[in-house]
Amino acid sequence: MKFDTLQQGITFYENYARVSGFDTRLYYTNKRKPDGKISLKYCVCNKEGFRETPRLQSNCKKKRPITRMGCNARITLKLINDQDNYIIFSFHEGHTHPLTTPNSAHHTKQSRNFTLAHKKYIMHNSRANTGANKSYKLMKEHVGGYQNMAASVTDFKNFQGDIRKHIRGKNAQMLIENFKRKQEMCSSFFFKYEVDDKQHLIRLFLGRCN
Repeated sequence: MKFDTLQQGITFYENYARVSGFDTRLYYTNKRKPDGKISLKYCVCNKEGFRETPRLQSNCKKKRPITRMGCNARITLKLINDQDNYIIFSFHEGHTHPLTTPNSAHHTKQSRNFTLAHKKYIMHNSRANTGANKSYKLMKEHVGGYQNMAASVTDFKNFQGDIRKHIRGKNAQMLIENFKRKQEMCSSFFFKYEVDDKQHLIRLFLGRCN
């Protein structure tokens, strides 16, 4: 097969993987010395190779799952010297592991699409102290099943973790800004607060005028 660009070849293999039931990742790249243009690009199954076994730590709470199984499935895209096109130079079809079934294909990387709608849903639920796991299950009910989620519970957990990192150390500031907005909307609402020498919130009083 022949492709106009390298990205077209990569996209082709990603789509092939999504239909077949496995994930891919980009691997080895070889460039021409004269102009630095990519002459060979390997796209492999994400279970290619083996991870180095880390030494066990005493404070390790959770064992990391095995994700590499020495799989050899891959394609090699090669640049045609007298053109800017690429061809599939080699193709290895066989896998060393079971492929994802159609019923669970939505868990593969190629099938996931973590969108702004997911992020807004998580942020909205976070204001109600709803965790990532519960938010994932609630959204599953709204969209009619896990197969329609287009995201994994890990995506939800990672984004909620990013939110916590962003607001870490800013909780008091966000609280005061929230009360200021409430005060603008309701003239009878008032609040007073005090901070220490390091600008940490130490006292907060809320009230409403009669």
